[in-house]
Amino acid sequence: MVKVKEKKSVATAPKQPSKKKGATPKTPEKIKGMNQHENDNNDKKVYFMALGGLEHIGQNMYVYKYKGKYLIVDCGMGFLEEEIGAGDVQYCDTTWLEKRKKDVVGFVITHGHEDHIGALKFIWPKFRKPIYCTRFPAEILRRTFRGIEMDFDDARDIVEFDHNGAVLDLNPFEVETFHVTHSVPEAQMLIIKTGAGKILHTGDWTFNDDIPIEAPTDFARLKEIGSDPKLLACMCDSTNSSRQTKQTTETQVRETLTEIMKNAPGRVLVTGYSRSLARMKMFAQAARAAGRVAAIKERSNPNPVPYVGLPEFREIGIEFGYINKDDVYLHSDIKDLPAEKQAIFLTGSQGEKFAMLTRLCHGQVKELKLQPTDTVVFSAIIIPGREQDVSYLYNKLARMGVKTHTIFDTDNLHASGHAGRPELEKFYDMVHPQVSVPMHGDYINEMLNGKMAMERGGAKHMMVIHNGEMVALSDGAEPYVAETIETSYVVMEGETERSANDQVYKNRKKIASNGAVFVTLPVDKRGFLKGVPEVSSAGIFETDETGFMKRQIQIEITKAIDGLTKAERKDRNNLVRAVQVASNKVVRASLGSDKKPQYSVHFVQK
Repeated sequence: MVKVKEKKSVATAPKQPSKKKGATPKTPEKIKGMNQHENDNNDKKVYFMALGGLEHIGQNMYVYKYKGKYLIVDCGMGFLEEEIGAGDVQYCDTTWLEKRKKDVVGFVITHGHEDHIGALKFIWPKFRKPIYCTRFPAEILRRTFRGIEMDFDDARDIVEFDHNGAVLDLNPFEVETFHVTHSVPEAQMLIIKTGAGKILHTGDWTFNDDIPIEAPTDFARLKEIGSDPKLLACMCDSTNSSRQTKQTTETQVRETLTEIMKNAPGRVLVTGYSRSLARMKMFAQAARAAGRVAAIKERSNPNPVPYVGLPEFREIGIEFGYINKDDVYLHSDIKDLPAEKQAIFLTGSQGEKFAMLTRLCHGQVKELKLQPTDTVVFSAIIIPGREQDVSYLYNKLARMGVKTHTIFDTDNLHASGHAGRPELEKFYDMVHPQVSVPMHGDYINEMLNGKMAMERGGAKHMMVIHNGEMVALSDGAEPYVAETIETSYVVMEGETERSANDQVYKNRKKIASNGAVFVTLPVDKRGFLKGVPEVSSAGIFETDETGFMKRQIQIEITKAIDGLTKAERKDRNNLVRAVQVASNKVVRASLGSDKKPQYSVHFVQK
């Protein structure tokens, strides 16, 4: 194994006062404004919490604390909450951790999926601590950081370790990594070692070891750490805990794709996850077996873009030897071949707005048009939250006369990167932690994971916790929640960061559900109306063909303002309240008592 070292600092323990015989021991003074575990020079516990990643899928960011130092594991993006009404990406609010950034020893990355590394471009600049990862996520990060012209140093800020296993010295933590299979190359499990005990942090994993592009899971090391009686806790991926069937393998997917390609009359377009180089390899082998030439659909715009997509993952796969250059060509290289000789891999399995398949369905790709003789294969599951967008694609393709194959009508189209019950049972036959902390999954799947840890793995305790709950762990002791930290998320909208409680989003939600009324008041300096109020709306009376509601609002506003005293008119807040009360009277009478529009009042001085 390669040992990656970071310079250690030497701390001197504070001198303890001598005890006089017969003296009454003093009660330790409580440090104001700090929780007990914050005064931890002599604390014998290790702490775990999640800023994101518990009771939901995505936005993974975990924190370990020991001797006053913080180790961050993963830093991912989450799935946007649609009710917010805007925003490009969502990630963890790190305000609490930023106050302690001088004590953060670094970021350790388990693998290269967006829900584990995607937020680094937003969060890392706030900490500027080393990022420890294997070469695959390292190359993704380098290309991403360069694309957005982020100020970072290749040699200092990203520290690569061997994907076959390494030991990272991050005082006071020692982190050992070893290989496990997942749907992206070079996934790692972590053994986090402290003076308080060892913790197994699984990251995302499955025992799908029939992946031809890389080595199988390091079962020898997993069994060794799993049988250690001093294994304090296991933080384990719960995504697919409820799946009862045995895992589909990548070679089974290859055989399914081969049969589809042999029987398809025209082009075959396969959509899947762009980072799954194993799936790209299986796609290429299936195409060759079916007498076709495999290619990816590159971007229509030849200009460089500030993100890493399917063309870049093909390049990285070729660079690291996971695929060969002649395995998968570019579509521009094969576009003149007969349709029955073409197999095209492209993005869009989740119905993403700007993905290639979505754009094809909208007719927005001039160099490639869908035909009724085409076959589209969805070689992916539907990620929770994307159901509506994927359903749109299914229906759009059906209306266009394009034949589709999905996981709902064709077996063995997708090999998941997450363990189901059969794999978890095998895992807990090898791994026997004192404490189980299920992570990365909805509540039901976390509960199922924890129950298996107790039933099959012999765990004495199960902690199904929420984001922000800091669990105290020590050898042989019952775990407990030492502190609860307020957690939230941040949405990046263009160049602007907005918190979940941002008033802009609150207003958008209110307008979306209740509509808005816009009023312009022509008034003089004394607050008297000098004309008829102008009234318009969004979502209230656009379809009011008779104009009744608009005229009634104007009448009620005029009556309400005329009813104010001279003193009341001088305060414009009173005029705004009069407008709201008068308008509500009309709106609620027409649309229901629970309708609460957003009001915007503008004044025109006459």
